[in-house]
Amino acid sequence: MLLAAGAVLLSHALLPSSAPVPQGTMPVALQEEPSAKKPDMPQPSAPAPANEQASAPLSYRIAEYHMSVAYTPETQQLSGQQALTWENPGTVPVQELYLHLYPNAFASKNTTFMRESGGKLRSDEAKEGTSGSMELLSVKSEDGEDLSKRMTFVQPDDGNKDDHTLVRIPLPKPVGAGEKVTIRTEFLVKMPAAFARMGYVGDFVMAGQWFPKVAAYERKGTRGRAEPGWDLHQYHGNSEFYADFGLYDVKIQVPASYIVAATGFPVKPPVTDKGLKTYQFYAEDVHDFAWSASPHFVYVEEPFSAPQVPGVKIKLYLDPNHQDLKDRYLYAAKKALARYSQWYGTYPYSTLSIVVPPPGGNGAGGMEYPTLVTAWGASDKDPDLELERVVVHEIGHQFFYGLVATNEFEEAWLDEGFTSYAEDKVMEMDFGEKPNLPVESSYVTAPGSLHQNAWSYTGHDQYAENVYTRGKLVLKAIEQQVGTKTMDRIMKTYFQRWEFKHPSTKDFQAVVEEVTKTSWEDFFNQYVYGSMMMDYAVESVRVKAQGAGAYESTVEIAKRGGNSPAVPIHFHFADGTSVDKTWDGKENSIEFKLSHTAPVDWVRIDPVYSLILENKHINNFFQTEVNQTWQIRWNLGIAQLLQTIFGWVAW
Repeated sequence: MLLAAGAVLLSHALLPSSAPVPQGTMPVALQEEPSAKKPDMPQPSAPAPANEQASAPLSYRIAEYHMSVAYTPETQQLSGQQALTWENPGTVPVQELYLHLYPNAFASKNTTFMRESGGKLRSDEAKEGTSGSMELLSVKSEDGEDLSKRMTFVQPDDGNKDDHTLVRIPLPKPVGAGEKVTIRTEFLVKMPAAFARMGYVGDFVMAGQWFPKVAAYERKGTRGRAEPGWDLHQYHGNSEFYADFGLYDVKIQVPASYIVAATGFPVKPPVTDKGLKTYQFYAEDVHDFAWSASPHFVYVEEPFSAPQVPGVKIKLYLDPNHQDLKDRYLYAAKKALARYSQWYGTYPYSTLSIVVPPPGGNGAGGMEYPTLVTAWGASDKDPDLELERVVVHEIGHQFFYGLVATNEFEEAWLDEGFTSYAEDKVMEMDFGEKPNLPVESSYVTAPGSLHQNAWSYTGHDQYAENVYTRGKLVLKAIEQQVGTKTMDRIMKTYFQRWEFKHPSTKDFQAVVEEVTKTSWEDFFNQYVYGSMMMDYAVESVRVKAQGAGAYESTVEIAKRGGNSPAVPIHFHFADGTSVDKTWDGKENSIEFKLSHTAPVDWVRIDPVYSLILENKHINNFFQTEVNQTWQIRWNLGIAQLLQTIFGWVAW
């Protein structure tokens, strides 16, 4: 999810447009057939469409979903059926399944999500008088045995009995290693007013995390795991998601006037009967499925190909308020897809859908799902480059969330930090938006370990400033030390080695050390596993007259944070001359003695802001007036910060 970094964006001119596409053009796959039945439950054995089926799976497909769902706008409810087939990927028998029931996070103010978030996420708040929930109406084994009587809600993280976002379902018999089990469920979802990635705004609906979703099961060795087992967490105020790869075959029924956007691709044209329209979508080698619907979508599609992008259908579902901005959305999508595929690896899917929520729909905006992303809500008729930035960021998630698929419960920075790093590169290269890293580093006021559970941070602000901003800065600091070309090799090696495999922070560290042939243990211990930032300070300047117009100036520099391999220091003398020195920063402090015909009158650490992880610039500058009893330390938080901000051409 996009960090609300709009505070450091300035307005720019509109971007160059790609060739226009006729508005409202309906794709062939969305043409109606003359008749339809109500969606019935597909059988788990239903094959993938032959013309789209991959020659070999790209991922280990642990989960297989066949679902049908009907949306009723009048009640904002989803009525669904599901056949879930799960394969035991481990080496020991499994006696139970665990399902995430994410809509229950919005059932009351007492759920873990609502307690931790206070009913707020980013700039959105839960609407008074609305709530969300998921009820399992039936849970049965493949042979019809009722499993619901033995299922229980579990709260492994906090013991909150009012939280029903994770349920344990004992099975009639153990599932052996490599064996499969199928359970069938019927469920009813009450959608909240759009908030925290799902819900409705008028007749627009965003169905994210909307179905009973099997928890991730990790094999021995995955992310350093000693034994195979479930990775079990509730829905928290800060956390996003983690799941295994699989395939999805989904029927979606909506009123006939609605257009549906969804993960994957349509299996056949939608069919209409008695005022209802049924769509069917299929996706494989993905770990989630989301969809959105509205009778007001302005639909645009364009084919796109580039090096490492063999052919993708970009599908744009615009709110009418932004229909004149279609070229900006498409241009941003193409640039993002082309760059990420060039830098990291091929985008392997045939579609990419972009949903633009209506005004007031930011609760559903700025979010990523496999092959589907949501932009910011269409409130502003003439938005600045934040429009492009959100699209670029969310498409970046297709790689580090969608394909690498890290555990966002426990190591969120591997998705958010990496995506923010990649986003900055696209925005600078293709949109002239250079990040102001010194200002962004100053936002990190409460640094914490990047290797911790998302809910262990003290609120959303600390979570965001670490997993987004600080995580990105850590990657930029590595790049500064190794050079851009080596960093490009690191990122490509990491992505291609761990695509579809759920890596850990340790796995990324191993790639860094392999590519650079250097130990990075100290760096990772300080800035990744630890909570350090750099903090170098000018402690004092003492001047001693030596006679005959000579002065000895003694300057003390202290290290109050983590290490830097090179600390640049600029010494300025009262006669206008200056000298630059570099300190290796190994000790806790150092004294520089400088003899000159004039005294030192000011000192500045890191004069060109090269210390990316330095977040307390206020003590980097020290000015003294000779023969005065007082010394003046400029406050970078006012004078120097403003000088820094306005000294940059672009943000």
